[in-house]
Amino acid sequence: IGPTDAIITIVEFADFKCPFCAESALAVRGIAVKYPNDIRYIFRDFPVEELHPGAAAIHIAGECAKDQGKFWAFHDKIFQNQDAVTPDNVQAYAAQVGVDIAEYDRCLASKKYDGEVARDIEDGRSAGVYGTPTFFINGRKIEGAIPADMLEGLVQSVLTAQE
Repeated sequence: IGPTDAIITIVEFADFKCPFCAESALAVRGIAVKYPNDIRYIFRDFPVEELHPGAAAIHIAGECAKDQGKFWAFHDKIFQNQDAVTPDNVQAYAAQVGVDIAEYDRCLASKKYDGEVARDIEDGRSAGVYGTPTFFINGRKIEGAIPADMLEGLVQSVLTAQE
C-alpha cells in the first residue's frame, strides 16, 4: 500500500504464524495509514515452515485473497486471529473478509502462487533475512518486532530529514 514515490518504503518479510510478526503487524499497518502519502508498505512472504508448519499454505491463501483485492483485510484478520488460524480453517477467515470462496478455491487448486511465495523466501534469504519479522526501511535492515512508538520515531526522523 502507498504511493510508489513515497519518501519512506517499508519492506517487511513476515510469517503469518510468527508471534513477533503479529506484534508488529498492526503497528506497521497503522503507520502506513497515518502517513498515506509518505509511506509505501510492501509485505513479503517468509513463512518459516520449520517453526510454523503449515504457514506457507496460509501465505498462498493470502496471495489468492490478493487476487480479489482483499489482501490487506486478509492480512489483518489473520494476524488478529493468529493463534486460531490453521491451513485447514484459513478459508473461513478469507470468507469473513469478503473473499469469493469459489474463486479462492480455484486459485488454490491452480497452485499459481506456490512459486511466488518460494521466490519471496529466496529473495529474503538473498537479502540476509534469517528470521521474522525483518524490515527494510529505505533499505536499512531492522530485525525483530518494532514497537509502534519506535516505528513512529523512525518515520518522523526520515520525514524531518526530508524537510
